[in-house]
Amino acid sequence: MRHDDLGLLLREKLREKPLLLMTHLIVGYPSLEDNWSMLEEMARAGVDVVELQMPFSEPIADGPLFVLANHSAIAAGVTWRDYFSLAYRASSELGLNILFMGYYNSVFKMGINDFCQNLSDANMQGFIIPDLPIEESKEICDVSSGRGISMIPIMAPGGSDSRLSTIGQSAASFVYCAARAGVTGRPTDVASDDVAEFIVRCRLATSALLGLGFGISTSQDVRALHGVVDMAIVGTAGLKAWQTGGVNGYRYLLSSLVQATEME
Repeated sequence: MRHDDLGLLLREKLREKPLLLMTHLIVGYPSLEDNWSMLEEMARAGVDVVELQMPFSEPIADGPLFVLANHSAIAAGVTWRDYFSLAYRASSELGLNILFMGYYNSVFKMGINDFCQNLSDANMQGFIIPDLPIEESKEICDVSSGRGISMIPIMAPGGSDSRLSTIGQSAASFVYCAARAGVTGRPTDVASDDVAEFIVRCRLATSALLGLGFGISTSQDVRALHGVVDMAIVGTAGLKAWQTGGVNGYRYLLSSLVQATEME
């Protein structure tokens, strides 16, 4: 079901539980069939938001496992048609709230207008583009907001307070807070003073909801985020669970993560 205000939708969900969960998959890896099984498990578990990553040859924000996954999906011949078809099925058949995640070169090749129209046609509600500087995002924001699609900006710990404020002003629904510098995949101590201080700075910089990602992998990590941020973002741990435990291992991880978002 389409919802034209992602921020409002997420705030409504937060009335039912104290913390939301966003998960992630790379379209085409391990295969499109596996992707569909993953999405079915996400819907069954009650995941709140899903990032669908468009494979790219130089995914600069991704760690080694995701880099391999990107390259494997490209080698398998995954296309934009495959990508948007999967996104549409996930939103229409499973009722999942779907975001685009990818790199700006892919968007540039498609063209901003066509990109935003394709997101709209696939019932996608927002997009995350890690390598798009906020100063260069006005055109895509203008086009996407006219279609009810949110740009999800990223805040990083190395940013100055004024930089975080500039980024925060662009957020219509939520901000993706990167718990540490570097790439995805490495563990993060989400209870550390550094993370806590960073989140305080993010709160001061924006009134939008905050999601925290980069290194969140266990139910203990998720529980530690109660009262700290509004959404836990889990990526690499999901793919590892699929690789090591198949559908049963994946189901167990998702169930434990969703349970960890709820009141104890």
